[in-house]
Amino acid sequence: MSHLSRAADRADAFRSLYESSYADLLKFVQRRTEPANAEDVVAEAFLVVWRRFSEVPADENNARAWVFGITRNLMLNAQRGEQRRQALGVRLAESAPDYSSTSHADLVSSRIDLGRAWALLSEVHQEALGLAVFENLAAPQAAKVLGISPVAFRLRLTRARRALRLFLDHLPHHASDIPAATPEKASTL
Repeated sequence: MSHLSRAADRADAFRSLYESSYADLLKFVQRRTEPANAEDVVAEAFLVVWRRFSEVPADENNARAWVFGITRNLMLNAQRGEQRRQALGVRLAESAPDYSSTSHADLVSSRIDLGRAWALLSEVHQEALGLAVFENLAAPQAAKVLGISPVAFRLRLTRARRALRLFLDHLPHHASDIPAATPEKASTL
């Protein structure tokens, strides 16, 4: 069998699995996550299926179950990532310096301000600060985690620190005055 005919057979088998599973998989995801994100999750699942197509079970029912398992694992990984991101924000707010001469009200206020400023940061800035501050990684190690050069990480960390200082310096006094963080706003800093 030629290489081209094997590729065509693989593509046909994938197409068949896709067509038989897509609608049910989309409903599965919509019931478990934000409906607006469901198509992206399903697309990511089928990308994993394509990459691991040699592992697809031969039986059609088992193959569909395998695809559902991959999709479930993707959703669980995304959920764990979101929980870690939220926990990191809480840890940042809790790690404000302890000023023994400062009143309790001022300490609470500064922690709230830090937490609000953290929430306004882009995910990229939160990640850079988190790796440097909480994970205590040096630039070369943090850069490896992110898949970038140490110079790029140092630049990203500098921008993240600057953005955090800017948000802390210009934070409104009332929570209702804070605009929602948007990637466009945060990426301009």
